[in-house]
Amino acid sequence: MFNINGSIINVPGIKVGHRHNMTAMTGCSVIIMEHPAVCGVDVRGAAPGTRETDLLSAVNAVDKIHGLLLTGGSAYGLDAASGVMKYLEEQNIGFDVGVGVVPIVPAAVIFDLSFGDAKVRPDATMGYLAAQNASKSRFSDGNIGAGTGATVGKLAGDRWRMKGGLGSASITLPNGLVVGAMVVVNAVGEIRDPETQRVLAGSHDGQGRIQDMLSLMLQNVTDPGPVGTNTTIGVVACNANMNKTQMTKIAQMSHDGLARTIYPVHTMSDGDTLFALATGGIDVSMNLLGTLAAEVVARAVINGVKAAEGAQGVPAWRDFNEE
Repeated sequence: MFNINGSIINVPGIKVGHRHNMTAMTGCSVIIMEHPAVCGVDVRGAAPGTRETDLLSAVNAVDKIHGLLLTGGSAYGLDAASGVMKYLEEQNIGFDVGVGVVPIVPAAVIFDLSFGDAKVRPDATMGYLAAQNASKSRFSDGNIGAGTGATVGKLAGDRWRMKGGLGSASITLPNGLVVGAMVVVNAVGEIRDPETQRVLAGSHDGQGRIQDMLSLMLQNVTDPGPVGTNTTIGVVACNANMNKTQMTKIAQMSHDGLARTIYPVHTMSDGDTLFALATGGIDVSMNLLGTLAAEVVARAVINGVKAAEGAQGVPAWRDFNEE
């Protein structure tokens, strides 16, 4: 059913740009809409870092957005959204307020300060360049953009974590509906293949083996470090005809994809946040759209972890596997 080479850029009206610093191991990823898109959001983690999510509430006025930012750098990284806004304003793209335009750019962050250089974070310049680079060109998964500093499996401490990353996936139906996802996998928990239940990445033991997450939790009842030092964030996009309330529900259903692949998920140490965009064009039932959204989110998580490369002494899935 899935096109394994699929990406969120297969969704009509969606462009993606990335910028990163491979020395500091952080970066950001930007989605630019060719036309304003309906957007909903659902925040499930207990320690989120976000911008403009209240605006996406169904009871609030603005129903479409112009760009979207996923970024590293913890709360500092939200500054990159200002650069995205600057780029869009230069293109005269935004909400018309009579005296100019105000680009609507929601954002969410991961905590990656403990990996690489904590003093280097995505800023307005990086956000601007990522927006400027946005295109329909296929991008690689793994250590790219907001996934550059992502890690997973931190319940036993950062010493035993493994590399996470950014992943994307999409599915296209015969009626022309395209559903895609882009996810930055930076969970405190481990990553499981939903088809085989095999653990792909988590807390390793230093000998090339991954430790059982539940056993670690039972052995250590304390929290694995400061609250909010992890977080998986992402976006689902589609070319369906939907309103903001409906896309909020799709964002909620999309979290099932995280639950199928991350264990545990939505913890006190994560700020898990998923956005859901609709560019319009195809009529589809919400049940089908939400089901497909969860599937592409799960696939994007797996793609991001399998594509990640070990860095700064932190191993990746590919370091423990031949394929």
